[in-house]
Amino acid sequence: GRGFAFRRKQKVERQYRKLLKKRRKVHSQQDDQFTDTYPEHLKHLYLAEEEKMLKKRRRPPDDSVLSEEKLNKAVDTGTFSYRSVTTEGKFKRKTSNQKAKEEYEKIKAERARKKEEAEKRKQQREEAQRLYKQKKMEAYKILCKKTKKGQPNLNLQMEFLLQKIQQNT
Repeated sequence: GRGFAFRRKQKVERQYRKLLKKRRKVHSQQDDQFTDTYPEHLKHLYLAEEEKMLKKRRRPPDDSVLSEEKLNKAVDTGTFSYRSVTTEGKFKRKTSNQKAKEEYEKIKAERARKKEEAEKRKQQREEAQRLYKQKKMEAYKILCKKTKKGQPNLNLQMEFLLQKIQQNT
């Protein structure tokens, strides 16, 4: 029917067409804006720069195509391998993706090292706590011993104190 949804659809279509018209107008104005109107005294510099840029775009990268000289030299010496031929040329600069990967690997290694150190410290702390609790328990058992009549065993307590004094000195 011609209900609410239909009217809403028509409204959206009108807005879309209006937006397309605006974009066409903006593009035509931008094209006019960026025409090559250089100042007369600097025109030769701008044109030379433009030619350089065009040559760079058109020229295929040298590293992707292996030259015949390199291939012939490698075949003559008997050491032909793709890797040896490409490494003879100039070294490529790292792309941003390669740099990002290296940075990520460094961060990952640093995190792993920190995590390992934290785990080591945690284990040392747990071991120290375990030893401390064990000593405390032994001392508590000695000090809490009772005689058959239920009296504290002073003989064991004195021995414990003597051992403690001897350890400290």
